[in-house]
Amino acid sequence: MLTRNLAEGVHRVTSADVNFYLVEGEGGVTVVDAGLPAMYPLLARSLVGMGYGRADIKALVLTHAHFDHLGFAARLQRELGIPVWGHAADAYIAAHPYRYRHEKNRLLFVLSHPGGLPVLARMTAAGALNVPGVRELTLFGSRTRLDAPGRPEIIFTPGHTDGHCALFLPDRNVLFSGDALVTLDPYTGRTGPHIVAGAATADSGQALASLERLAGTGAGLVLPGHGEPWTEGIAGAVALARENGPA
Repeated sequence: MLTRNLAEGVHRVTSADVNFYLVEGEGGVTVVDAGLPAMYPLLARSLVGMGYGRADIKALVLTHAHFDHLGFAARLQRELGIPVWGHAADAYIAAHPYRYRHEKNRLLFVLSHPGGLPVLARMTAAGALNVPGVRELTLFGSRTRLDAPGRPEIIFTPGHTDGHCALFLPDRNVLFSGDALVTLDPYTGRTGPHIVAGAATADSGQALASLERLAGTGAGLVLPGHGEPWTEGIAGAVALARENGPA
């Protein structure tokens, strides 16, 4: 499903409780995250609905390289030859999407938190168990802003993964929080602002500390990797995420 113009030239595509975003800018479109494999046809249809084609995509930017944000990245890179941007600390995960650090045993956690099972089932049906890796990641390096449509600022927010980065559009007051702050935790089914459960987070303490960097943007609109957009400002979202704590 495509939701048009959450902010000027910012669009959400969602399926199976996973979001990716399309940002219009000078010269074309930037894709923020790559969802799951079954979401690729949604990308093409969404572009047509916006008056674009696949050739108008100039960059794919990853907030992090977990499998549910990497779904069609390799295909997009192969077919269009565009850069897939990410942080160096997530390069290994990008190449090996199922090998990543997490605090808690995933199977035991899922069994003890049945609220997440419907979400994980939908993600599995959308190809979560069959995501190819990306071995040619274009690294952010020392950049603080990308030369891509929308010119997103890079906000380093480690914790969920070692290389997690949020993306900020200051001229549109929009923050793509990735999984540094979500409004739906796929592993518990909890809604509202949270950090993601330890079954998929490398370091919950660091993830909580990184919330301060999100708050520092002052963004009015927060667009997470999972869950509904948060329209009440990043400060309030961060306060609630701290209050809710890790699972």
